[in-house]
Amino acid sequence: MNTLLSAGLILLLGFVGARLLKYIRLPSVTAFLIVGILIGPHILNIVTEEIFTASDFFSNLVLGVIAFSLGENFRLEEIKKGMKQIMWVSFIAAFGTWVLVSAALLIYFVIVKVPIYPAIVLGAAASATAPAATVLIIREYRASGLLTEFLLKVVAIDDAWCLMFAALAIAFANAMRAEVFQISIIFVGLGEIFGALIIGAVLGYIFSFLSRFVKTSEEFLVYIFGFILLNVGLSIAINVSVLMSSMMMGLVVINLARENYKFFEILRTVDAPLYLVFFILAGAHLDFSILYKMGVVGLLYIIFRVIGKVYGAKIGAKISNAPKPIENWLGLGLTPQAGVALGIGLVAKSTFPEFGNYIFTIIAATTVIFELIGPLLTKFSLMKVGEITSTE
Repeated sequence: MNTLLSAGLILLLGFVGARLLKYIRLPSVTAFLIVGILIGPHILNIVTEEIFTASDFFSNLVLGVIAFSLGENFRLEEIKKGMKQIMWVSFIAAFGTWVLVSAALLIYFVIVKVPIYPAIVLGAAASATAPAATVLIIREYRASGLLTEFLLKVVAIDDAWCLMFAALAIAFANAMRAEVFQISIIFVGLGEIFGALIIGAVLGYIFSFLSRFVKTSEEFLVYIFGFILLNVGLSIAINVSVLMSSMMMGLVVINLARENYKFFEILRTVDAPLYLVFFILAGAHLDFSILYKMGVVGLLYIIFRVIGKVYGAKIGAKISNAPKPIENWLGLGLTPQAGVALGIGLVAKSTFPEFGNYIFTIIAATTVIFELIGPLLTKFSLMKVGEITSTE
């Protein structure tokens, strides 16, 4: 099968599959993942090798689009209203998950008498969320309200906490493994985050400054995608977070000029096919054959990650006096897990020769589960507070 035929089938099967699965009230993101699994190399094998080869480029582009769009939620006048609450809730939900998952796995590893350092790395990966899935759920069901806005802001910065925790976790894991504490790894991890923020801020300023020369809708699209690709490419080239730099660029753009909102509106008119292909390719990459390998560790990871997100958000909301809907339902909306967690798994795979592959397998296997059930839990939490206005 040639690449163009495969690409056409991906788009059409994704559209038809999502329509059919709506009859059992599955969110589109879950439907796209299921279609991706069915047409992937492990079942129908419709996705060609060329498309898989190009999927890294496409995934980074879509992650850049998603993170840039998330930046719109950080208008300074709105941030001043509730940033204290957002920071408390996001930090405790992420940190609590890291601690809880690490503690549960550490106890298990002590009991079965294996090295304990993988527990810390797995716990750090568990603190990550999946902004792409969350954004698509909110848009599909036209969710709006306090919880929706809070959820968008929390997932936008959640992965920043995760990246910092991962840097610390890898440093501690190396110290346990080699008995030499490598403080440089912590600084490298923090440097990647600050580097991403600097790149995003600089490109956001240039974006806004030059936007006066952009006149038509067609030029807007070329301009937006040009800057997103430039930002993603630079971030990859100097090894900083694509998510963080893209979000920072969007944040700077929306705050430098009030009329810049039009860029985000135009982007929303064309990004639906990007989301569809992104999630179908994500599903095609998922291999159910690895599920049996996760065993007790995978089950502990799943159980304590959900507990950490739910009760971490609850505790953070209590400390910051956030409204009751945030306290009661935000945690379930943070359960999807995807790209950043897998990225940590890949780093662990190359950093720890003895247990790196095992760490990656656990993260990949649990991602299969969380990407399927996470969107359902996000939808459920938004429904419970009455912020979903359409279930068609």
